[in-house]
Amino acid sequence: MKDLQKMIVLNIKVKPGSFKDEISIDNDGQWMIKIREKPIDGAANDYLVKFLVKEFKLRKSDIQIEKGLSSPFKKIALNVSEEKLSEIKKKYL
Repeated sequence: MKDLQKMIVLNIKVKPGSFKDEISIDNDGQWMIKIREKPIDGAANDYLVKFLVKEFKLRKSDIQIEKGLSSPFKKIALNVSEEKLSEIKKKYL
């Protein structure tokens, strides 16, 4: 039987139209994600999900933008275990 995981929600700030794609976490635990795509017609949101799929090594179905489609402040739901999230965080601290 497959191990069921609960969705973990991250509060992130996205800066679209950046020079390069980059993820960082500051000392307060705030996630900052810079992406090259500009926020036109939802393109930045689509790009953000694809970028996170690649960076976090998850499936597209494991990442959902829960809130903030038209805001730089977003709630992203990840279908990952706490252990996997810890691994992901270590890369960006």
